[in-house]
Amino acid sequence: MKVNVYNQKGEKIGETLLPKEIFEVKMNTDLVHQVVLVQMANRRQISAKVKTRAEVRGGGRKPWRQKGTGRARVGSTRSPIWRGGGITFGPTTEKVFKKKIPKKMRRKALFMVLSAKTKENLLLVLDKLEIEKAKTKTMAEILNKLFLKKGSGLIILLQKDKNIIKATRNIPKTATAQAKDLNVLDLLSYKYILMPKEVIKIIKDTFL
Repeated sequence: MKVNVYNQKGEKIGETLLPKEIFEVKMNTDLVHQVVLVQMANRRQISAKVKTRAEVRGGGRKPWRQKGTGRARVGSTRSPIWRGGGITFGPTTEKVFKKKIPKKMRRKALFMVLSAKTKENLLLVLDKLEIEKAKTKTMAEILNKLFLKKGSGLIILLQKDKNIIKATRNIPKTATAQAKDLNVLDLLSYKYILMPKEVIKIIKDTFL
């Protein structure tokens, strides 16, 4: 499949050929959905946490003797049925939400999303993407000529570029990612995908 190649001014300067085994894969929404669920589960962070009776402060001494008082037997004032006691069956950090999915399924779903973006003309290929200084204003001007006025976008970098990363992080609806770290969830989170032409080879070498 051939796609247009643009410069940083948003001008068409030529065409490039995309490998069909990556950018012409038939969509399977069930597979993509399954991969997205796994990636969302693996990114999930546990924030809710309560203390059990073993973690609550105090309760080391038996409140009263075992027999002869007429009251119920109690071993600690930090029992869950007491005020100030531990919580039974509350949320803890021990719960694991991580899931696994085969590498072949992950890569197939990645190719499907890239193919769908290409088919819908949401993949923008540049001859190069360079800025001399990490200035948000400079980066915003480049992105406005390419996609920013139309929607959100993910910039795929050949390698870690500190200038582009710093200049992009304060621009709304925009993010950066390295080609070797591409995943389905990131691609689906943004409308447009922007990449320099050299990234295509990195994607091919990494995922095929």
